[in-house]
Amino acid sequence: MQIKQAFDKRKKATHAPSVHADRRRHMSRAKVYLVAIVLIIVFLPSFVKYQELSYKNRKLEEKLHALKVDNKRLEEEKMLLETDITYVEKRAREEIGVARKGEIVMKESAGRKGK
Repeated sequence: MQIKQAFDKRKKATHAPSVHADRRRHMSRAKVYLVAIVLIIVFLPSFVKYQELSYKNRKLEEKLHALKVDNKRLEEEKMLLETDITYVEKRAREEIGVARKGEIVMKESAGRKGK
């Protein structure tokens, strides 16, 4: 029994962390933290700039899509104005109040709209 106790004490003594091992462990942690901080300092501004440019790119893509849709609508209207005389007449009547000979143009006044 005494031999076993002596062996256990010796085993604990050899496996007990030394002061130097604790310092080395703390120094390696400090190095890891230092490297992490340096990486954050170096790459964070680039990442923020990337995010800003990505957001601007999405907005410009949306604007481009809206312009393409509007351009398509205008191209279709241009084709109608160039080829369809009925459409031209309808637009002239609606927008500038053109009337045929003998017709009377009636417009709603602003105060009576919706009644």
